[in-house]
Amino acid sequence: MGTPSYAIPSLNALVEAGHEIVTVIAQPDRPSGRGKKLQSPPVALRARELGLNVRQPKALRSGPFFENFQALDLDLAVVVAYGRILPKALLETPRLGCWNAHGSLLPRWRGAAPIERAVQAGDDETGVCLMQMDDGLDTGEILAQISTPIGINERAIDLRQRLAHLSAELIVDALGRLEMLRAAPQTQTGILHAAPMKKSESALDFTQSAQVLDNQIRAFFPWPGSHAMFRGEQFKIHRAQVVEGLEATGSPGEILVAKKRMIVACGKDALEIMEAQLPGKKALPIQSILNGARVQVGEILNLPPGETP
Repeated sequence: MGTPSYAIPSLNALVEAGHEIVTVIAQPDRPSGRGKKLQSPPVALRARELGLNVRQPKALRSGPFFENFQALDLDLAVVVAYGRILPKALLETPRLGCWNAHGSLLPRWRGAAPIERAVQAGDDETGVCLMQMDDGLDTGEILAQISTPIGINERAIDLRQRLAHLSAELIVDALGRLEMLRAAPQTQTGILHAAPMKKSESALDFTQSAQVLDNQIRAFFPWPGSHAMFRGEQFKIHRAQVVEGLEATGSPGEILVAKKRMIVACGKDALEIMEAQLPGKKALPIQSILNGARVQVGEILNLPPGETP
């Protein structure tokens, strides 16, 4: 059971390992693009390429899906980023229940956006937990886990790709030593919830430290993104890095350097902007923007009016 491209490595790995994939369950097709044509989710497309049976139920609790699911006589359901809460009756249908590969070191970052929230919080490491699902929100017992450091400049989009492949490795490894697995309850300390990201979180507040802003930019690329106001227009920042020790030379949001590099004062330290995007333009290396827009030292990047960080 999976929907986005994040789940494809796990599907591929299960097939390559020789496991019998009785069916692949993904969310329904959704309108996409300018024409709003129905588009199948990545997992459904990949499953069809592999010649697998695909189901895309609109509802899990009503309609014929649950009875059909029971009739499959499953040993196990593997869930990777399916995107829906599974009812208890469904969780208990396969002989071995349902396993979920969750992109964090539980119980830290339970919930919808564990990868982005780990980067935003400045965590040094994260990982994947293989969990025996119960009817709570990521509260099931842990069967296996892998940890991995988060790179200093690593964006959530890149970390996501690494964790997708670690999930696949963890699932196949666990299935290969099924009789030796022992589930362990999650600890009751260090519990954090990874709330879904919101568009309103994209505003940059330069009274914050440069590190906080860098974490935000890396966590929220490409969505919901990170932006400030520059010359009265939205200025999207795609990539940046921390420059220590310059905050005392300017007020928050003030451009301190605008020749070849763009460095902006923050509440603590300063932020060097590496890649950005002006309204109606494509994303560019900052030097191209500096040349084209003739950015001047002393200009200000502001928090958008009416928006809060």
